[in-house]
Amino acid sequence: MVMSFFSKREGGLDHIVSRAVGMLGDARHSFDLATLTLLTNTDTAAVEADIRETDQRIGLAEQQLRAELVVHVTVQGSSDIGSVLGMILLLKKIERVGDQATNVLDLAESGVRLAGEIDSEAMLAERGLISTMFGEAADLLSEPDAVRTEDFAARALAVVAEHQAKIESYLHSDRPGREVVPRAIYYRYLKRIVANLLGIVHTAAEPLPAFTEEDDKED
Repeated sequence: MVMSFFSKREGGLDHIVSRAVGMLGDARHSFDLATLTLLTNTDTAAVEADIRETDQRIGLAEQQLRAELVVHVTVQGSSDIGSVLGMILLLKKIERVGDQATNVLDLAESGVRLAGEIDSEAMLAERGLISTMFGEAADLLSEPDAVRTEDFAARALAVVAEHQAKIESYLHSDRPGREVVPRAIYYRYLKRIVANLLGIVHTAAEPLPAFTEEDDKED
């Protein structure tokens, strides 16, 4: 398991896991604020600085921890290389989730607002579900569990498939572009967020997990 060696060594690197959990909490914070802005009448100016500062903090933490892991391998040798590579991958996925939350903010700042629409209530409920998945992913990062990971994976894959179906429906819709294009972009971001949360959970359970369709795609 990726996290196994972090608890084996005296004065080991278990704090990296704790900081990764903190990064995921920051990403959830950005996600909650960005989606609230897009789906309600919240002023982007009220949250923009918070979200961008949080994204910078996540990026800085990812760079610092990645460098520390490289030093760990240099000093300790290659016996932990699989776990270290898995952890570096996991940190990158968290950093990507923060970027994707910022993308949602960018969409709102471009003038898109989905408040008061016929599907606004459903999108707000979906936002709450995904926010909860952030918390589940953080729990599984702290304490990997095979049964809970399998359950999370099944639900995450179902959400990803649902998002892809919505994207395809918008692409083939007869509705005006001003209605469907922002929704297709938004669900593309949501799909990548959930796929990366799934990647984080998988990486916490095994050093080099199988990639999902979205895992190796940059924004």
